[in-house]
Amino acid sequence: MTMGPHDFCNIKATVKVASTENGIIFGNIVYDVTGAVSDRNVVVLNDIHIDIMDYIVPASCTDTEFRQMWAEFEWENKVSVNTNVKSLHGYLHHLVSSTNMKCLTPEKALSGECGFMAANLYARSIFGEDALANVSIERDESNPDAGVSGHIRIRAKSQGMALSLGDKINLTQKKAKAESGA
Repeated sequence: MTMGPHDFCNIKATVKVASTENGIIFGNIVYDVTGAVSDRNVVVLNDIHIDIMDYIVPASCTDTEFRQMWAEFEWENKVSVNTNVKSLHGYLHHLVSSTNMKCLTPEKALSGECGFMAANLYARSIFGEDALANVSIERDESNPDAGVSGHIRIRAKSQGMALSLGDKINLTQKKAKAESGA
């Protein structure tokens, strides 16, 4: 495209996202000026951060498929749980809704009140990337002020998916703490 003095031009570009690997779209505009000393001029565009939750949907799989994927996936992100939420079931529900993951552990196995809980979660991106999570949480029943603590292990084929989900979980925990005044 050639432009004259004081001309302007609007350019639209369509960006096709093919993976949730990075969560960032970045780019440059490179242009030449006729008669200029330098060959090329570059304008660095601001990064566009994509929320991974826009691409993740709850999904189902069998226990055998879950265990097989768990063994195959090489990227793991271990997230510590430290929250003021007082209910194990409440925390699990909050986690499932904030990560767009589906709890694969049957409700019957989660029923009852005790000081600990373990559950498996699963989601798939619209690009076919799988994400698994194993939630191991506990609460000191003898201390009424105690919050839920424990760990969440996230596994995925790609490092970006595992890290992005971990970041999302950490962010929701910080929000929950801020809302409770801690």
